[in-house]
Amino acid sequence: MKLSDINEEKKKKNQPEKVSAEKTRDIMKILEEEGISEDDLLSAAMELYVPHPGVENRDIAERVFHRELILAVSDPNLSILIYAGILLEKEGSRGNLPGMNRETFRKDLTFLIVDEVIGMSIAKYISGHKGIFEYVRFDKLKPGLLSSLGPFMDDVIAGLIGGVSANMYSRGKDDGGKIEIPDKTEEKPGKKLLPRKVSKGFAG
Repeated sequence: MKLSDINEEKKKKNQPEKVSAEKTRDIMKILEEEGISEDDLLSAAMELYVPHPGVENRDIAERVFHRELILAVSDPNLSILIYAGILLEKEGSRGNLPGMNRETFRKDLTFLIVDEVIGMSIAKYISGHKGIFEYVRFDKLKPGLLSSLGPFMDDVIAGLIGGVSANMYSRGKDDGGKIEIPDKTEEKPGKKLLPRKVSKGFAG
């Protein structure tokens, strides 16, 4: 992207003309290193799936969810927010968080609300206020892998799934049934191929 395309008044001072296209770390690969795969996210999302105009059946819902997931994690701001949650989880398990020892962290006491603030922030960033409603659904019911994650990661992932699910319902109503099924011959064994063509825009 050329920063020259951005309106002058919206630029910070001393900005370069172009952003480096050098390859960066993929947040989905980082999540997979933490034992959280794309299939895990999809499975948890589909446990709370409800038929909706444009996503009338699970097959369509899965394809729209994959599309919206790719779109969401393509934003570096969201990726960094998710990564912050991963680092907080690690530091908490080591007893390194300020004002909180390891035992307090593991018990996830009720006064710990920063994890939910992060979860809601992720959901809202992806899909606005409707994402928060979906986050609450997933945070309370904890389907799939959510029930096995730590104090920060269950909220981080609930926020990610909730935000993506909210966009699945809102944007799927326009084109859910039109999304093409990926060519099965291009799939790698044991891994679903994600459609790479996505619409522009973020919060639906």
